[in-house]
Amino acid sequence: MLSEKNLHNYQKQAIQHIFDHPGCALFLDLGLGKTITTLTAIDGLMYDSYEIGKVLVIAPKRVAEDTWMNEVKNWEHVKHLRLSLVLGTEKQRKEALHRAADIYVINRENVAWLVSMYGSAFPFDMVVIDELSSFKNHASQRFKALRMVRTKVKRVVGLTGTPSPNGLIDLWSQLYLLDMGERLGRSIGSYRNKYFRPGRSNGYVVYEYKANTGSEQEIYDKISDICISMKAEDYLELPDKIVRDIPVHLSAEAQRKYDEFEKEQVLQLQDTEITAVNAAALTNKLLQYASGAVYDGDRNVHHVHDEKLDMLEEIVEAANSPVLIFYNYKHELSRMMKRLKAYNPRQLDTGQDIEDWNKGEIEVLLAHPASAGHGLNLQRGGNNIVWFSTPWSLELYLQANARLHRQGQTRPVMIFRLVAHNTHDQRVIQAIENKNTGQEALMQATKALIDKYKIT
Repeated sequence: MLSEKNLHNYQKQAIQHIFDHPGCALFLDLGLGKTITTLTAIDGLMYDSYEIGKVLVIAPKRVAEDTWMNEVKNWEHVKHLRLSLVLGTEKQRKEALHRAADIYVINRENVAWLVSMYGSAFPFDMVVIDELSSFKNHASQRFKALRMVRTKVKRVVGLTGTPSPNGLIDLWSQLYLLDMGERLGRSIGSYRNKYFRPGRSNGYVVYEYKANTGSEQEIYDKISDICISMKAEDYLELPDKIVRDIPVHLSAEAQRKYDEFEKEQVLQLQDTEITAVNAAALTNKLLQYASGAVYDGDRNVHHVHDEKLDMLEEIVEAANSPVLIFYNYKHELSRMMKRLKAYNPRQLDTGQDIEDWNKGEIEVLLAHPASAGHGLNLQRGGNNIVWFSTPWSLELYLQANARLHRQGQTRPVMIFRLVAHNTHDQRVIQAIENKNTGQEALMQATKALIDKYKIT
């Protein structure tokens, strides 16, 4: 079992940062051990200085179930902390809240329920928001609920590796939960007016805001006292991460059908305004088709080719060691489960799956990046990742890769991306490589496709 002496110096620095700032954020890169750092700080504040008595941790469901519970078991100096998992049915959640514990761990989807149940009698004097960036939407119910009780809480700690995945506009609501508007203003309107100017718009509807010249540095200066940022490459010596794009060449007939499908889908948008919604819909359809199957309007699955499955099977066979495969659509999951049945594939669904994977008992583990992308420790089970289809989300992509390429990994991590030649797959990979996966880039890619098929 690990002990406090196993903590790195940068973690001790982060712990002191929490001690020194009642409202603060740890913008720690993937794999730097945010959970044990925070647990150690909680232990000090609760049992050394007696500043706090009841802690609420808000986390993605999978992280709540596994990461927080397991870290307490794995570290000697915090194993006495009592955790209660506030998940399940309403009855189960209420029972968990009535248990005697030091830390109550809840998933972010139930934050509004929790606040409405307690109201002004909100009993937690410290709140930890694991993946603070999931509170970036100032209009979300989870943000509004937590904002209502913020004055009842003495200490708030925000944890994330990606505080502004879509730009600086995302920072306001996150910082508000830390300092109640002291640094970036008490409203999103005042924040926008001070640091941004309207970008692409339609009448009174503004689709995006662009930072004014000098705003980025000014914002960083404003928040630098309570936000500590650390990059993994500065503090950890991780094994190599080797990325290989595996070209998948469609048959002549499959390529012809893909080209027809792409043209048909694009032409439907030719005389419409391009928005983030219809651009995302087009991207999803093209990526599905490139992967070998596509949903129709009634959610029926239409099979179109098996080229990616053929290549995936070759990679799994050649790996001769456990493989973690990321998928984006349910029909990909069902098709892979069937094709790879000789390897006893398992879908990542429970804590037992994580435990068995880390024991080396699973040959092929299938996971969706949205459910496995934050906080899960999978590095002990293998070092091979395959992206069956790569998502248009740099945050999801990086977080998912960090499940294996993180502290504790002892072997080089191999990342294989299946890229169907002459399809939308290539545009997504290019966007990921250029770190240009925001809404504006998505819409520009859609406009470029429209120009490709424009009828003159």
